[in-house]
Amino acid sequence: MRIGLIGTGRIGSFHAGVLSRHRDVGSLVVADTDAGRAAEVAERTGATAAPGPDEIFTWGVDAVVIASATAAHAELIARSARAGLPTFCEKPIALDLPGTLAALSEVESAGTLLQLGFMRRFDAGYTAARELVRSGRLGRLHTVRAVTSDPAPPPAAYLPLSGGLYRDCLVHDFDILRWVTGREVVEVYAYGSDAGPEMFREAGDVDTAAVLLTLDDGTLATATATRCNGAGYDVRMELAGELDQVAVGLDDRTPITSTEPQGPPRADKPWPGFLERFAPAYEAELDAFVRAAREEADNPCDGREALTALRIAEACELSRRERRPVRLEEIPGA
Repeated sequence: MRIGLIGTGRIGSFHAGVLSRHRDVGSLVVADTDAGRAAEVAERTGATAAPGPDEIFTWGVDAVVIASATAAHAELIARSARAGLPTFCEKPIALDLPGTLAALSEVESAGTLLQLGFMRRFDAGYTAARELVRSGRLGRLHTVRAVTSDPAPPPAAYLPLSGGLYRDCLVHDFDILRWVTGREVVEVYAYGSDAGPEMFREAGDVDTAAVLLTLDDGTLATATATRCNGAGYDVRMELAGELDQVAVGLDDRTPITSTEPQGPPRADKPWPGFLERFAPAYEAELDAFVRAAREEADNPCDGREALTALRIAEACELSRRERRPVRLEEIPGA
């Protein structure tokens, strides 16, 4: 296959390395609005650098991987669909519901494949938890707790472009909650704090958030996130049932210290960031995309999954603003 990769920032550069090593990718073309950055990535990975993103659609590729700035996702998805190309895109499709729905309409009209980058679906721990829940080993699930904590805030310039903590960060928890449990969120009650660095208040965002989510079978879930977790990158999920409970993301690199005399020792090498923590999952999702694009497997995470996660994030924003529970049926796009 000949794959075109648009965007060669941190995640795009990582994807370029993965794709350049893939057994079924015969050639890789990379492009970026910063042509120099694309050239550097091409030299490092053995890819071909295109002058810009436009050439991806004129140089004859078999599939497209989008890792560009978020604002460009929807337009690039639409261009790929109109070109009849299978497409992988990092989340989100767009930062708002109208943009997301418009891009999905283009994909559905073209009948092309669109896979979204929710990498936690390919993580070994989350996969095992899903199997345990579905097998009944935990019994009736009554409580789920999800945690996402970044070790340090992003650059101030990123915040106004991110969509906010619910859409940018917690959206992963919303997606994986549905995927692991097999249930739908029917109501949320969200709260956020901007008591951290001033740049969050200036951007109208929060640096820490907590959400109570009610699932359609009555299971209660909490999801918390922060941009200011100095101990390290911490992503976990606890699932408690009437028969047993399990934890995802609990290992010797989890950045948490027990205060118990007989507790486990503090992690020597806590996870520094998402690429290190989820590197195998990122590789697995791209492998799944290549197989789906070759029509050897089904799409493991289509665009409608991203729409559902975004609707939950939108409900959280509404709940935070109005300080009330919000039913998902209040959010358009179902």
